Amino acid sequence: MQIIYLYKYPMNKEKVKLWFKRVGLVGFLFFLIKGLIWLVVFYFIGKNVT
Repeated sequence: MQIIYLYKYPMNKEKVKLWFKRVGLVGFLFFLIKGLIWLVVFYFIGKNVT
């Protein structure tokens, strides 16, 4: 098992910030769309039960 230590590979702070912003935006959009899809699913399930 190989352990990679991040402090051995210095990164530019701007690159790190940009990476977190991208991951944050993609993560936010993923969970937003996922939540909206679940709302639509439950809406149609509830509509078809009655």
